[in-house]
Amino acid sequence: MSQNPPDLATAGSVPPDPDAPSPLARHGSGPGAPASSGGGPLARLVGSEVGRNAGLVIVLALIFVVGVVTAGGQFASSDNVLTILRYAAGLGVVSIGMTFVIIGGGIDLSVGSVLGLASVWASTLATQTIAAGSHWVVMVFTALAVGTVAGLVTGALVAYGRVVAFIATLAMLVAARGLAEIIAQRRTQVVEVDPFLDAFRADVLGVPVLVWIFVVVAAAGWFLLNRTTFGRRTVAVGGNPEAARLAGIKVARHTMLLYALSGLCAGIAGVIWLARTTAGSSTNGTLIELDAIAAVVVGGTLLAGGRGTIMGTVLGVLIFAALTNVFIQNNLTISSQSIAKGAIIVLAVLLQQRLAARRAPGRRAA
Repeated sequence: MSQNPPDLATAGSVPPDPDAPSPLARHGSGPGAPASSGGGPLARLVGSEVGRNAGLVIVLALIFVVGVVTAGGQFASSDNVLTILRYAAGLGVVSIGMTFVIIGGGIDLSVGSVLGLASVWASTLATQTIAAGSHWVVMVFTALAVGTVAGLVTGALVAYGRVVAFIATLAMLVAARGLAEIIAQRRTQVVEVDPFLDAFRADVLGVPVLVWIFVVVAAAGWFLLNRTTFGRRTVAVGGNPEAARLAGIKVARHTMLLYALSGLCAGIAGVIWLARTTAGSSTNGTLIELDAIAAVVVGGTLLAGGRGTIMGTVLGVLIFAALTNVFIQNNLTISSQSIAKGAIIVLAVLLQQRLAARRAPGRRAA
């Protein structure tokens, strides 16, 4: 009675039209996508990556000014700056992994629980005994392996199980935290492998090793996103999954790898947490996923996916770390901090929507 629908299985085998724009060009969502040609030079500068990052640097400078004015010279001291950077290290590593997931069109609410699970598993008596008898790297490998496996499980649920990312990561959040409590028996596991603590508490060129770990992860993330096929595919999958599939990208496999990368970053953050607190606990990393998402969004990554930068995320992390330190220096309550952070997230999303509307003046708001 009616014509058969086209065979989707063979759609991907049709050679792409050389004159057709790529998914990245169509959506203008690549890391280096050009700014909209509309508006004057100032509007184009504000809408560009350089303009956004410059704005974040100004915000960071203003926070430091407020900190100096309200908390005195103590805020600007070298010791306090290093304290801010140490706090930013753990949050920053988690945020780098979160950036990839959000650019790819997903979300990961489980990173805090995975961080806690990785820190607990790496600090069990069995793991520490093996590390003491061989090398402290065993603890690092354990944390990274736990985080990566947890990310792979979550990614498989999202990519192949067709479970909504919000639900799949929420389930992993609960499961990982519960497993950490079972392993630790709701007790704090003190790290007694001194070489491990000595290695991660050392300074290199006057900067803590934990901060250098963040720098290396951020640099690797920047290279992966901007200079590799993996990064281009991430942007394409987040911008338009169907177009990416027709272009020959294995969307499901790539999505799973994005969550594995996020889990790996959570495992690295678990090592940082162990070094900072000298203890593995099921409560490590509680609610860090919210700060990570906030830092990524403030850094300019679109929650809808398809666009984002590592540099923006790094600046977003530094803004939140400095802001948290200002709150602590001024003895503000946790409730006040939460309200301020929530307001910042809302303002960042509203600004994203405003900039998106300027880029597409012909579109009507939904």
